[in-house]
Amino acid sequence: MPAYRAVVFDFFGTLTRSVQRGPQHAAIARSLGADPDAVVGVLNRTFRARACGRYGSAEATLRWVIEQAGGHPHPGAIRAGVPARVDALRADTQLRPDAVSALDAVRRRGVRTAVVSDCTHELPAFLPGLPVAPLLDAQIYSVEIGVCKPDPEIYLAACDALGVAPEDCLYVGDGGSHELTGAAAVGMTPVRLAAPDLANHLVFDADTNFAGRTVRSLTEVLTLLDSVPVLV
Repeated sequence: MPAYRAVVFDFFGTLTRSVQRGPQHAAIARSLGADPDAVVGVLNRTFRARACGRYGSAEATLRWVIEQAGGHPHPGAIRAGVPARVDALRADTQLRPDAVSALDAVRRRGVRTAVVSDCTHELPAFLPGLPVAPLLDAQIYSVEIGVCKPDPEIYLAACDALGVAPEDCLYVGDGGSHELTGAAAVGMTPVRLAAPDLANHLVFDADTNFAGRTVRSLTEVLTLLDSVPVLV
């Protein structure tokens, strides 16, 4: 079994508990003159494109979504809707109880950490204010680099930022976006987080055929690090 110099974490459903869209999203849709159910439909079917930044800035993307859902929002309403979207996503996000302690324990072992997330513009706006932010050596966001998992580029961006080879990395994720098979394809060691709450998680393109190692909590990741020598 290889040694590890870094652990790369998914964000939603991994460092966080399961995520579902809360009521603030419907309120935003109504404030912009669109039916909330229609907006949810657009959001669901365009997640990957939005997470790759295909529709431009946060304002441009929100305008596009609302127009696709039949709304005709005023530019001022869109400008107000952008921070409202950040607030809504932040409200949907609850860190796992052991997220901070697990990240801290990883770093105390001399192992570097990163988050790699398929996300839209909102996550880079609010993650820096979360308690996990100071414990992450690198943050890689799909919306900023223009590709989503399982594209090799997103994993290699994390390796470059950490100064490690893919073979030196443990990758931990719930399995959305085919992230586990993608991590394995570039040479990382993938581990599925199968926490009980994830049965209700909002997930796209789940890695349903992954048959590799599984943990039930972030704390269990530490046992994987402790079972092999750490490269320094």
